[in-house]
Amino acid sequence: MSSDLPTYDQLPIKPEYPPHSAWGVWGEDDNLGTLNLLTEDVVKEAGQCIKSGKVFALNWDLEKPNPPLFGRQTIKHNLHPHNAENISFDDSYDTFNPQSSSQWDGLRHICHMPTKTFYNGIKPDEIVKGESDRLGVHHMARRGIAGRAVLLDYARWAEKHRPDFNPLIRSEIPVEELKQVAEAQNVTFKKGDILLVRIGWMAAYEKERHRLHEMMDLEHPECAGVKACEETFRWIWDNHFAAVGSDNFPFEAFPPTWEESCHSQFLGGWGMPIGEMFFLEKLAEDSAQDGVYEYFFTSAPLNIYQGVATPPNAVCIK
Repeated sequence: MSSDLPTYDQLPIKPEYPPHSAWGVWGEDDNLGTLNLLTEDVVKEAGQCIKSGKVFALNWDLEKPNPPLFGRQTIKHNLHPHNAENISFDDSYDTFNPQSSSQWDGLRHICHMPTKTFYNGIKPDEIVKGESDRLGVHHMARRGIAGRAVLLDYARWAEKHRPDFNPLIRSEIPVEELKQVAEAQNVTFKKGDILLVRIGWMAAYEKERHRLHEMMDLEHPECAGVKACEETFRWIWDNHFAAVGSDNFPFEAFPPTWEESCHSQFLGGWGMPIGEMFFLEKLAEDSAQDGVYEYFFTSAPLNIYQGVATPPNAVCIK
């Protein structure tokens, strides 16, 4: 299946499509992008990663970060007693923004910036007018996400090799260093993998969160992340990852240059979901102890029609 995919340098498949885009690779009416790589055979093979039965939940607290970044609203949790005796309850959420905490960026989130259109050439008007369901999160949800995940614990590697690295300050992580982390962990990749990168942002946030507002403008934050450049794009595509995710809020170094950003290329160019603020601390700690960095991964996005983003509801099982 995926052996027939074009390489990065062979993209696009038609000259009228944007350079190095995957438009049309899975059909012009496709709404799933690189999630198409999660075939039944890929999922079945991923099940072999389960050895110990350890389960690691990847959703961070819905209340964090607090305050939310980019001026997003803070979630409000309400309890609703059913009766005066308070022997049964419902609850509800007000001002719930699915991008305020752990999330998948869906394919409606950011367009392919050079063309100002979304994956497979969907025009903004098709989304704004609400007349089309193209690229909505419900497509991901109704399919479900399962496969093999691999973790690159860049933060631990940086403690030895980049002691001055600070996840809270913008700096770019080049592909060469990701390759070095993979080699140090004895990690190899397979087509259809979900790539998880622990940058150390979440641990740094937990340490500094009470004074973070003194360190930066939380409506215009910055952080370290993967370098957005052609070398990165080529490496990500040619490894045929089904999705990427990290413990920081943008995956890439932020703020980006939008004309050459991972969001533009992954979401708009390839239809590749981006996981952000995934809770990787316990998973990374356990893997540092036993040297196992591959897992069976599952994620159940919210089945919200025409949605833009969703909490991942993700777990890794070893």
